[in-house]
Amino acid sequence: MNATQPTVIQSNINVPFFWPMQLAADMAEQGLELAARNVKFVEEEILLHDGLKPQLATPHSVRLKLRTLDLCDYSGLAAKGIPTLVDAPYAGHTSMIADYHQGQSLMQTLQENGVGHLFLTDWHSASMDMRDLEVDQYLAELLTCVDDLGGRVNLVGLCQGGWMAAMLAARFPDKVASLVLAGSPIDTYAGSGPLLKMVKDSPMSFYEELVASGDGLMLGKYMLAGWKNMHPKQHYVQDHIDLYEHINDPVWLSKAEAFDSWYENPLDLPGRWYLQVIDQLFKRNLLAKGKYIALGHTLNLKAITCPLYLLAGEKDDITPHEQVFAAEILMSTPRKKIHKRIVPGGHVGLFMGARTLKDTWPEIAAWIVRQTD
Repeated sequence: MNATQPTVIQSNINVPFFWPMQLAADMAEQGLELAARNVKFVEEEILLHDGLKPQLATPHSVRLKLRTLDLCDYSGLAAKGIPTLVDAPYAGHTSMIADYHQGQSLMQTLQENGVGHLFLTDWHSASMDMRDLEVDQYLAELLTCVDDLGGRVNLVGLCQGGWMAAMLAARFPDKVASLVLAGSPIDTYAGSGPLLKMVKDSPMSFYEELVASGDGLMLGKYMLAGWKNMHPKQHYVQDHIDLYEHINDPVWLSKAEAFDSWYENPLDLPGRWYLQVIDQLFKRNLLAKGKYIALGHTLNLKAITCPLYLLAGEKDDITPHEQVFAAEILMSTPRKKIHKRIVPGGHVGLFMGARTLKDTWPEIAAWIVRQTD
């Protein structure tokens, strides 16, 4: 043994997951395949839930660094025309929902289908000094992004990013050339589902206590537990079965690691922002009623007259299609300039699902390009 070997061994003791990996390798060499598989399963479980952090999949630069977000630039070298700004949801999960995995990314799909002048809001997790921020602060920084891009954009709102995009379009209609709303709750009283029922049935004191327990923040771990409890069998049983069955499949594991790096690492939200959204948007539905006040004005969705594309999921129990398609009635866009589409699957599949990215988003990209020309 040379003089440096004890140092190497001591170093390896401190490397996370070193011993499970070594043990699995030794077992495989000895022909103990089942035991090795079990150890690999344990190792991957630890990695998925504690060792992976979400990262945007596609090369990009950061055009602006603001308090609440980074404005990410995905534009091609020869990009021109009206910029397209994808407003990712700020609802607990990172903006990786729009740029999930190589070959399975909304941003890549838009790029590959002609949307060259392309940007994404990458929202920050709230730190303790952000706990008193309100919706207005987030709208103001989204407005800063629009103005920095020339003052007029095609807006693509994903999920909760959709009501924010609709607010901006209602407040400054001349700044929005076209509006895509995908899985976006515009009329939060429409349709039905477990999320709608939970919000209606739970008193505001329940949400206030959650924020208080986070010392003024709505902690991402609380929201993650709530989402999992909507489908407990899937998250607490089936996910583990699926992992065990595919533990020796590197392609499957790569995709599982990408998904879990996003899903298992939620953002913290400002408590004041969160309570404002729950109360004014989901409990009182003020935006749809024309009573929501933002940036000093009462918003009227009828002010929106730009071309409109509405996308909803057939089995979406987070944002039922009725909540998305309500925009057709609540906004003043002429019928001939409204496109509606409902696709198979649930909520997350609208933005990350391989089938929807292949079959639907290229059509939306072409529609955006036509508005830009």
